[in-house]
Amino acid sequence: MRFDGVYTPVITPFHEDQSIDEKSWGRMIEWQIENGVHGLVIGGSTGEFYALSPEDRIDQFRKAKDIVRGRVPWLAGVNAFTTDESCAFAARAREIGADGTLVAAPPYSLPTEKELALHCLKIERASGLPMMLYNYPGRTGVEMGEEFLSRVAQNSNICAIKETSGDINRVHLIAREFPQMQLVCGADDQVLEFFVWGSTGWVCGAANCVLKEALAIWEACTVEKDFDKGRRMTMAMMPLFSVLERGGKFVQCVKYACEIQGLPSGEVRLPLRPLKKELARDMRDVLTTGQRAVRAIFEEGKRQGPAAKVHQLRA
Repeated sequence: MRFDGVYTPVITPFHEDQSIDEKSWGRMIEWQIENGVHGLVIGGSTGEFYALSPEDRIDQFRKAKDIVRGRVPWLAGVNAFTTDESCAFAARAREIGADGTLVAAPPYSLPTEKELALHCLKIERASGLPMMLYNYPGRTGVEMGEEFLSRVAQNSNICAIKETSGDINRVHLIAREFPQMQLVCGADDQVLEFFVWGSTGWVCGAANCVLKEALAIWEACTVEKDFDKGRRMTMAMMPLFSVLERGGKFVQCVKYACEIQGLPSGEVRLPLRPLKKELARDMRDVLTTGQRAVRAIFEEGKRQGPAAKVHQLRA
């Protein structure tokens, strides 16, 4: 399986009493599909999976299957502290009908590369589904290094890696040494570099709030092969990507950006807290400015008669 296009790791809206706002969650999935997303991740870190009970996580898989109805592929985030827990989530994801799994290193235990490889291979056996690895050492404490990749790349079902380390040399390594594994962008502020190095997939947390802009960048770079246009669009969105990464407030910023555009968002769940006013103001400013700039580049391309059809941006 290939994971081409923009995949959105869907946020989980919460009510003020911290319960899941299932209606808003369903509306967000529908909005994503109606506006052209290529795929979804259910139970990712942007969805605050770590703050959900096991029952809530399985319930999201079931409801996602019912809402999506085969219109786009969706991946189940099956990460947990132990291998057995992840295997249990993976097996249930298969039974429910997920198209694949997203697997990161288990947090806190700091496995060796061999131990991590065995962890991922056991999860693959439990599900039998295509797997996208998720390298995010900033959150998990360990990196999916060359020894690890050499072990798991022999399994054709472990077919992609979402690279979120921020180290551009990792992009070079995977593209050069592991071409059998699809390179997927997981670092929004490096997306242009990923596309230049042949990536055609982007798991974009920011796409919860700037989906059309993400689709425009993806299409400029991977369909039109117009990297100058893609660079200009990426540059326009870079201030927003930077604010999202500032001070560990990614989920709060994404939800706030959804809220001010009238999209389903809701509260974050403790221990996270809402944005402070200064960061909220910064987020509003960069969102408006970035969207305006990308829209101008898009309209400029329309006037010049683009060779490929691109997604319509907000008026």
